[in-house]
Amino acid sequence: MRHRHGIKSVDKCLRDYISPIDPNRSSRPFGGITVVFGGDYRQTLPVIPKASQGETVGSTLNRSKLWDFCEVFTLRQNMRLYSGNSDERNKIIAEFAKWQLAIGDGKVHRITENPKDDGLVDFEIPEQFIICGTDNSIQSLFDITYPDFLSNMSSYCYLRSRAILTPTNSLVDDINDFMIEKIPGKTHTYFSQDSIDDNGGEDNDFDTAFPVEYLNLINMPCLPKYELQIKVGCTMMLMQNLNQILGLCNGTRMIVTACKKNSVECEILCGSNVGSKHLIPRIDMVPTDTKWPFEFKRTQFPLQLYFAMTINKSQGKFLDTVGLYLPRSVFSHGQLYVVVSRVTSPEGLHILILDDTGCYSNVTSNVVYEEVFYNLPKLDDI
Repeated sequence: MRHRHGIKSVDKCLRDYISPIDPNRSSRPFGGITVVFGGDYRQTLPVIPKASQGETVGSTLNRSKLWDFCEVFTLRQNMRLYSGNSDERNKIIAEFAKWQLAIGDGKVHRITENPKDDGLVDFEIPEQFIICGTDNSIQSLFDITYPDFLSNMSSYCYLRSRAILTPTNSLVDDINDFMIEKIPGKTHTYFSQDSIDDNGGEDNDFDTAFPVEYLNLINMPCLPKYELQIKVGCTMMLMQNLNQILGLCNGTRMIVTACKKNSVECEILCGSNVGSKHLIPRIDMVPTDTKWPFEFKRTQFPLQLYFAMTINKSQGKFLDTVGLYLPRSVFSHGQLYVVVSRVTSPEGLHILILDDTGCYSNVTSNVVYEEVFYNLPKLDDI
């Protein structure tokens, strides 16, 4: 979801463009041009580092003055869930859809009171979705999410229809490192070239204060890792827009077909360009919003392993099988709803929860900022 300030900037630009043509339209929202917005306020809100609940809610579009000029249309049918072949099956799907909406609206039955009123609610997950495995929790999740992995790893339909989701990038790295060990074959390791540009004159003190070894340790969600390990047959996700016409967009899922010295050959797994092969080169990647006092540049393949990904990154995906790994609870509005609404059937959802002692549990937390729904129309039950 976009920050309301970004939408306001588009509004101002369109008014400026249209004013020389028709001065009367400069006072109308977006210069009198019809603009269509799409989104779900049950899903995650704009990401603002270290923001409070009020700042996050205040960044949404329905807190903007432009919201008064918007006409809201609501969708009432869950298009991800496949219809059943019998009345009993359709009843199960309808109940699952209502449970999804209850999580998204924060209406689940809480088992503990929350005096802080920060949107955090503890509740029980139905036993049908819970994984209770062995001492190796990641292995248990892998066995259920990727059954008969070695026999099916050549099936593109198998690979693109399932994923493991978890709240943080550190957990994603742990799972992906575990998964790549399961793939037979040689591991190809690619190292990035990291550099900085302090723009501070000839002395260049930043080179001394921040050596290359330190830059190699920097990990950001928007950048590939310094040490990228790839095997032929592993699934990857593209992290940058390279060529939208050819389907090489941020978030595109691909499978590695060859590892070359200066490029990685990948085949697209989904979308209108499924089956097409492309050579992915190293590119310069510069994060725009960082805490560092210098301009950091990483030259690396814009790829990351796709077996596991963060909950926020999974928005917009359709998956037949989802494994949710929760060694700690979700921490942001809508994250749990995003997970349970990715699957196409109730049987495709599997949740592994660990409590503070590391034991398996069926209790987790749901975070919903109810005030974000205050000026939205109420939906009838599905």
